[in-house]
Amino acid sequence: MTTPSADIIDLLAGIAPSDPLAAVREKRAQARENAQRSFEALLEPAEPGTFALAERYALASFVSQLHGFDAATAFYGDLLGDETPALTSVVASAAASAAATGPFGAYREPRLQAESTDGVRWTPDAATASDLGPRLSGAFAHAHLLVFRPREARAEALQDLVDAGWSPDDIVSLSQLIAFLSFQLRVAWGLRALAAASAPVAASAASATVSEGA
Repeated sequence: MTTPSADIIDLLAGIAPSDPLAAVREKRAQARENAQRSFEALLEPAEPGTFALAERYALASFVSQLHGFDAATAFYGDLLGDETPALTSVVASAAASAAATGPFGAYREPRLQAESTDGVRWTPDAATASDLGPRLSGAFAHAHLLVFRPREARAEALQDLVDAGWSPDDIVSLSQLIAFLSFQLRVAWGLRALAAASAPVAASAASATVSEGA
């Protein structure tokens, strides 16, 4: 385990300390610090217990790939590769087979049922399940549920995790990890979009300054 010293959201968003968006983030210093502490608590805990670091990194890599976020996929793939190299290709194969667009799922509420949409209800195939083992197989299926079909997250889904060997405490940590990753990736992706949108404005301003000085 190696605890990165850099702010992970800045790293995933490609924000350097000198960038204007770094100053914008610093205006919400408490939120920034809380996000970093959540990363450390959920992905770099000093005592991971029965929820092993390899499982945490594998889930992070899988969720990053479900979101189609290349920078996060590379980052969490590196962490997984350092911890358990043999899992990297297995996770990539699982993520490729689990790819979907969403969110989707069925509403239980009668007045909302007309808005229900259908999509992939993914579980690993036999070969992937064998490579992942029962715990990660169950965790990946649960992650797919929470990423793409959150409206269908029900008690029986938690029972599937229990059947796969997850303890109640680890189920809580697993759900927290998946929720945090969805938050972290969306924030980093949004910051990347802001940076891309502001780049032409900054370039135009710089060009105008040069023209004025000529």
